[in-house]
Amino acid sequence: MLQPLLRKARTMKCLLTQSSYLNIQNFPNFNRPNQILNSHFLSPPSLSQCSWISNSRTNSREYCSSSITGVQSMASAKIASDPESISYLNQREAAEIDEILMGPFGFSVDQLMELAGLSVATSIAEVYKPSEHNRVLAICGPGNNGGDGLVAARHLHHFGYKPYICYPKRTDKALYNGLVTQLESLSIPFLSVEDLPVDFSTSFDIVVDAIFGFSFRGSPRPPFDDIIQRLVALGNPDEKNQESPVIVSVDIPSGWHVEEGDLSGKGIRPDLLVSLTAPKLCAKRFSGPHHFLGGRFVPPAIVGKFKLNLPEYPATAMCVRIGKPPRVDISALRENYISPEFSEDQVEADPFSQFQKWFDDAIAASLKEPNAMALCTTGKGGKPSSRMVLLKGFDKDGFVWYTNYESQKAHQISENPQAALLFYWNDLNRQVRIEGPVQKVSDEESEQYFHSRPRGSQIGAIVSKQSTVIPGREFLYQQQAELEAKYSDGSLIPKPKNWGGYRLKPEVFEFWQGQPSRLHDRLRYTPVGTDGKRVWKVERLSP
Repeated sequence: MLQPLLRKARTMKCLLTQSSYLNIQNFPNFNRPNQILNSHFLSPPSLSQCSWISNSRTNSREYCSSSITGVQSMASAKIASDPESISYLNQREAAEIDEILMGPFGFSVDQLMELAGLSVATSIAEVYKPSEHNRVLAICGPGNNGGDGLVAARHLHHFGYKPYICYPKRTDKALYNGLVTQLESLSIPFLSVEDLPVDFSTSFDIVVDAIFGFSFRGSPRPPFDDIIQRLVALGNPDEKNQESPVIVSVDIPSGWHVEEGDLSGKGIRPDLLVSLTAPKLCAKRFSGPHHFLGGRFVPPAIVGKFKLNLPEYPATAMCVRIGKPPRVDISALRENYISPEFSEDQVEADPFSQFQKWFDDAIAASLKEPNAMALCTTGKGGKPSSRMVLLKGFDKDGFVWYTNYESQKAHQISENPQAALLFYWNDLNRQVRIEGPVQKVSDEESEQYFHSRPRGSQIGAIVSKQSTVIPGREFLYQQQAELEAKYSDGSLIPKPKNWGGYRLKPEVFEFWQGQPSRLHDRLRYTPVGTDGKRVWKVERLSP
């Protein structure tokens, strides 16, 4: 990626004036619907490109109409899971694309390097968590591939990793000197080749191979030849042990032929390959478990000119996986939680206040649906069932949610008016369990909440005969259309008699916070009577 190095101004000027492919007029015209539909964008189309597709204002997350987005998403998912359908670049094409990006499309090398390095860092974070793979050695070569590694190391530092840099052949240009200064300002250590341990396994969890990119030719020379051999030793199955660091190669495993791959059969065997812009031909011979595409900056015109067939980047992601994720041993999946201390002298005396405090933390952390909770109920037969519902209010009287009174959970509550709630806030390593009796809220309260909902949700509550068997989804659409027509004049939509709220009055709270080595915090609140008053006793439970 981003090879070759910056050319002199007069060389670039020559390319701009003499190379016909750099003439912007020679690129395909992407102002037609069929061309947009048949293109796999590496970045979202502009709103102007979408304006003729849909007359309605587009949502920033949807870009184009839902039908087009759905088709693209399905096509993209198929492309991503099938590496054989993806476009691969030869060395000449990769160089041409870089020259075009830095020519008529106005990108500078430092911009592309920043985006490439961020793509590498986010790819690493997708696979290897800093809690388990914290120590990162970035080995950076003298060219743009090395610059990508320097940028990636800076982002990894901000992601919570502890990076080290080995940059033995520094490029004396302002761009690279600036990257070094940025890293030094973060107190990221630079290691000389002599400082490197003979066996990387003793000191690092991840080694980033950012030595040579796609413009490299010939055989590696000192000191990189020796460094590459150390990386080869890490990937040798006869020598590799469970504690060996994983190898992440940036665009090209260093020492590989750009198009033919590992010609000797004795080269680096990375665990993660981050292809940039588009995979190079050698990536077809990559056999590691994780292959990602990064470099979300290619304009549609380049996609069309080079007939690139690439997966679409999801949402705001800077990388996308190529191929299916490797199968894992489920029994080996585990998270070593790192959380602040949660002790008895820190908690609120009132569990409702403690819940409010944690709920506020979940809101501040921008967690998705922090009010989502698992509701567990049992009927008279004693068989439990659970489902996710949304908390719609809580106070000293209890926790409230709304549903259809003829649903399965409602039938079970009518037979056994006891239930349990579970909130799980993964990013905070926290969960809260609440148990107690359940009763319906007043009709007035249900009525008030019902009419506070969007009109579509009000109609949905009437359409859904929750938990009953229906002939198909079209049945729902038909009833929805009929009701929308009935209330199209904006008249009040009546609340169904069989719809309303429940309130669980807590008798037990348990606040759980994950800690290292499974020594989790569990603090339980139970009510006790003192001088005729109800107070809460706090006890620590064994994890």
